[in-house]
Amino acid sequence: MPTVDVATQNVSAPGFPEGFETGTKTAYATGSVTLGSGSWTLNDALLGNTASDPKTGTQSARVRNSGSLSMNFDLTGGAGVVIVAHALYGSDASGTWELWASSNSGSSYAKVGSTITTSSTTLSTASFTVNLAGPVRLQVRKTDGSTNRINFDNITVESYASGGGTGTGGKKFLFDASHAELAGNADWALDVDGGVTPRYPTPAASGITASTSETYWTAALSSWGVALVKLGNTVENLPAGTAITYGNASNPQDLANYSVFVVDEPNTLFTATEKTAIVSFVQHGGGLFMISDHTVSDRNNDGYDSPAIWNDLMTNNSVQANPFGYSIALTNISETTSNVLASPTNTILHGSQGDVTQLKFSNGATLTKTSGSAAVPLIWQSTASQGNTNIMCLSSTYGTGRVVCITDSSPADDGTGSPGNTVYPGWTELASHAKLHLNASLWLAKLQ
Repeated sequence: MPTVDVATQNVSAPGFPEGFETGTKTAYATGSVTLGSGSWTLNDALLGNTASDPKTGTQSARVRNSGSLSMNFDLTGGAGVVIVAHALYGSDASGTWELWASSNSGSSYAKVGSTITTSSTTLSTASFTVNLAGPVRLQVRKTDGSTNRINFDNITVESYASGGGTGTGGKKFLFDASHAELAGNADWALDVDGGVTPRYPTPAASGITASTSETYWTAALSSWGVALVKLGNTVENLPAGTAITYGNASNPQDLANYSVFVVDEPNTLFTATEKTAIVSFVQHGGGLFMISDHTVSDRNNDGYDSPAIWNDLMTNNSVQANPFGYSIALTNISETTSNVLASPTNTILHGSQGDVTQLKFSNGATLTKTSGSAAVPLIWQSTASQGNTNIMCLSSTYGTGRVVCITDSSPADDGTGSPGNTVYPGWTELASHAKLHLNASLWLAKLQ
């Protein structure tokens, strides 16, 4: 397994991902349009919003003949990995396209990577390693010359800094939606559109400002995601059907591309390969945010609830038994506690997002620390002694990575979700809930 310093991965360039959600261009004639990332020239291309335009959100770029999409601005932070979603328009036949990059403000371009063939009407992604320091501007060129049309969406550009990292402080957070997190009455994702969790929440994160409401996205964790973006970070869903891997360069959502992996109440077991990936990710520097619910909370009736699923990962993986130094007790408690560790230097409890003084569980489990382990209990049940049992929240370390575990999903629930789901505003129920989750997120990302 490769050693990857996930904590210094490049972060999204300003204004990206570009989801083509802003601006209007309804004709193929060459013209410029202002998008979320900046001004682009669309040659033999338009912004399509019909049922035949594959897209996330309401629009994508549609290109025909030998058309192109060209940035009219430079990325001063350069470009590392660039990912482009692409699909065929309507019932059109296959077509080809390429990514080109310029280091002289568009005076000349060089091709990046291979020529891509688009053959499906469903969006898929192509990844390009540009690795150019700024200034850089990019161009997508349709190369087959035919009248067949190709749609492009969700162009992601990671800033590039020599030697890795960005120096900007922002990190990449991946929220799992691949383990039945939408089962039953749950919506444990950043954004859900028509029952589906897109990789990139829509509208694009580039549209978020300091005053943006959490209702910008629709799912129970949208408040958390919007808050992280406001703090300068990048967030993505890991959609259902997508693999959890670590060290697989062909997977654009490989855990090595992220600083923190958030998994809120998984409802299907992790495979042996996934367990190896998750534990290895932490071992080599990643941050893992584990959230479970109470015992007997099997939302999809497959025989496993989240406490059992997390315990299986910790006791039955190929890397290290009990790597994080605790287990989830099969309990079910409901209470508000102020029994918080007295440690003014602990940045999860007293970090940049404020002081954590309370935690409310609305049916949650408890944690048991393995004696002598690296786990640090942070919050206990209200009448419990501050020992190794009756814990409601803790942190731990393994290898060069970090872990935080909360054993109730209610405090992260912002009360918004898919039509027909009953959700509760735990995120705002106590002022400490948002502070706890955000402080913990930043600690996991090694930002505090």
